[in-house]
Amino acid sequence: MTTTDKQADLAGPGIGTYDEVAAALPKDYESLLTRRETMEALFAVKKYIEDGLAKELNLMMVQVPLIVEAASGMNDMLDRDGSRTPVEFDCGLGLDEPIRASIVQAATKWKRWALKQFQCAVGEGINTDMRAVRKDYFLDHDHSAYVDQWDWEQVITAEHRNLDYLTLVVEKIWKVITGAEKMVMEKYPALQ
Repeated sequence: MTTTDKQADLAGPGIGTYDEVAAALPKDYESLLTRRETMEALFAVKKYIEDGLAKELNLMMVQVPLIVEAASGMNDMLDRDGSRTPVEFDCGLGLDEPIRASIVQAATKWKRWALKQFQCAVGEGINTDMRAVRKDYFLDHDHSAYVDQWDWEQVITAEHRNLDYLTLVVEKIWKVITGAEKMVMEKYPALQ
């Protein structure tokens, strides 16, 4: 499969070209909040969700590294055909052999390693606010070359791998998200 063939895969749902992105976005959009209020609201919602997920899912906040050693195997490749490669560079001024570094694209492998490093027991987990660079992404209203995304991981047992447990977890997440919506609507009535 060539990179051109992957355009639909790289785009958001139902959007496969930049012309389609431009057609889908509203032309007369105006924010209901000032730029300052938008930033304040953004960080208030972010804090609410981080604190809520920590409480509801028994998670601790941890930082994902921005850069890992390329040879570590810790960086997740986002595809199998090599069309979405990580940003890599040499670092270590003065070293006889520089370190080949890789900017993180995703933290799936790292999160599982972190559960062990932070000694998480069954029912405990981590919440991350991962920052990454994905240079080979289709750029649209949902995707950017710079990524700032939450992710979480929890230690569970084989007995937890069922629909009842999944439903319980989703209900807890939904409670946090709807709570964040209520909080921000109360704080910024213009959003009503």
